[in-house]
Amino acid sequence: MTWAFPDGQNNIMLETLVQKALEGEDITREEALDLAEVVDPMALFFGANMIREEKRGNKADLCSIASAKTGACPEDCRYCAQSSAANTQIQTHPLISRDEIAQRARRAKAHGAGRFCIVTSGKRASSGELESIAGMASAIRDEDMKPCATLGLLDANELAMLKKAGLHRYHHNLETSRRFFPEICSTHTYDQKLETIAAAKEAGLSICSGGIFGLGETWEDRIDMALELRELDVDSVPINFLVPVKGTPLGEAEPLRPFEALSIVSIYRFLLPEKEIRVCGGRVQTLGEFNSMVFMAGADGLLTGDCLTVSGRDPADDMKLVREYGLSTDNDESAT
Repeated sequence: MTWAFPDGQNNIMLETLVQKALEGEDITREEALDLAEVVDPMALFFGANMIREEKRGNKADLCSIASAKTGACPEDCRYCAQSSAANTQIQTHPLISRDEIAQRARRAKAHGAGRFCIVTSGKRASSGELESIAGMASAIRDEDMKPCATLGLLDANELAMLKKAGLHRYHHNLETSRRFFPEICSTHTYDQKLETIAAAKEAGLSICSGGIFGLGETWEDRIDMALELRELDVDSVPINFLVPVKGTPLGEAEPLRPFEALSIVSIYRFLLPEKEIRVCGGRVQTLGEFNSMVFMAGADGLLTGDCLTVSGRDPADDMKLVREYGLSTDNDESAT
């Protein structure tokens, strides 16, 4: 691989850090903060793209989700339209059926997704719900997709039961840094999140964990969360951008600007060069016309289709973007 940055002090630093990442050396907190100060975002994206191509190859990982149980959540997360802290008009519903999950997974696969995630609202899924969800995981496997789940603060025994039923990956976001977390949620703790991730790893599940940006956090918070995720050695890192929803405590927050959002993606690629970096909720609303730059900025995964309470991007448009970049997906490989 040959590449070169234009002359300039920042670009000398970028070239050094790209090389460091490619050689398997960890980028430090101080170096990551330097990256956040780079005034030429295109140079930052260029470096992140080099790392993506070398460490992640010519592949895009696409996933889709279903809100299997929506609303009536007792948690007080300040960004969420489903929480007890929100005054929103979302439609609530209990757990949907196995057949409905199978149908949605089938549609997602037809649109290019290789993973399908079952998501429930609330602090944790109940024991009865978990029995039904185990059947859903098996149904997703029957569709030749990788089943994932987001079910809250479960323990190792519950997660082991889901693993036995065929669950491949457990998703549980840190959301933000340890320092900033009390500013966005008071009904559970950061340590409870870490305990859940540890329990999922103990059960032998792949781990998907990241956060949401634009909550009022600093660059230090963003970088500290990335370093925590590196220490946890998670497999996939979802990057979400706040979509301010009227009726939530953060409903009047100022949305991130597109290049700041893409710079977050790039810096996470520098810090987590070998991990899946997946751009998820808020992608359409935050990036707008710059959505086409997600892979150039260092991402190698997308949540495609609608999100939980905000609209996503048409899967056909995402597949067109993947093809235009010359990337392959799991579906391409399973068809060969």
